Amino acid sequence: MTDYYKILGVRQNATLSEIKRAYREKAKLLHPDLTGDVTLRPEFEKVVTAYRVLSDARQRTIFDESFFMRFGRNYHHRDTFDYYTWLSEREDEESRSKLIFYTLMHQKEDEAVAEFKRMQMNHADFSLKKWFSREDFMDYGYILAEELVIRAEYYDAFLLLEQIIKMEYSFNYFKIFFPEVMDFTLEILKKNIDGIINDELALDVYERALDLGFGKAADRFFLQKMSEEYLRIGDEATAEICFNASQA
Repeated sequence: MTDYYKILGVRQNATLSEIKRAYREKAKLLHPDLTGDVTLRPEFEKVVTAYRVLSDARQRTIFDESFFMRFGRNYHHRDTFDYYTWLSEREDEESRSKLIFYTLMHQKEDEAVAEFKRMQMNHADFSLKKWFSREDFMDYGYILAEELVIRAEYYDAFLLLEQIIKMEYSFNYFKIFFPEVMDFTLEILKKNIDGIINDELALDVYERALDLGFGKAADRFFLQKMSEEYLRIGDEATAEICFNASQA
């Protein structure tokens, strides 16, 4: 029987976030369209199958029951060093940043989001990307953005995604997964900004979005929303400029 955890290189108690990240890493190494090596297709297909099973709660439960009852394996990892406690007791920005991503990847998503919000409020120049490689920031930052959206923290989620999108344009890390990032961000912009966050923040978001390469149709949408926001705050002249630009 195939061990899907081994194929993805994750622990049996891995979180969904860890499974997603492992899949992206494996896919970038094995996808025939990226590597140009068609001989890797069978291995890539195994990775896809493993991801489909482990990312679906019902299928994963069925797999766990059949596989681990049959082989009696124990994949639970036990740290001899309590890294969580060590990070929690430190107050420097680097340790707090690492605590955010550590808790995010160890089924403490609420704690990760709360600490991220606390650091933003208490440190005007706080930036997660200062303390991680581009790859880690982009991966974990995207997962954190997903958790922020779940908790209706749309403005903060967008600001993280904005950084990730700009990095991708210069670094090309997500590759075939980048459309997923863009679609996720665009969905936030269309459904979770106007009328949900305050007008000033909404204007900031839409103006930033114009620089992210979503395309002409999306840019027209952003400009139309900016026109509406300016009307609401009483700036009719700028509202007209934005409206006219949206019709160009």
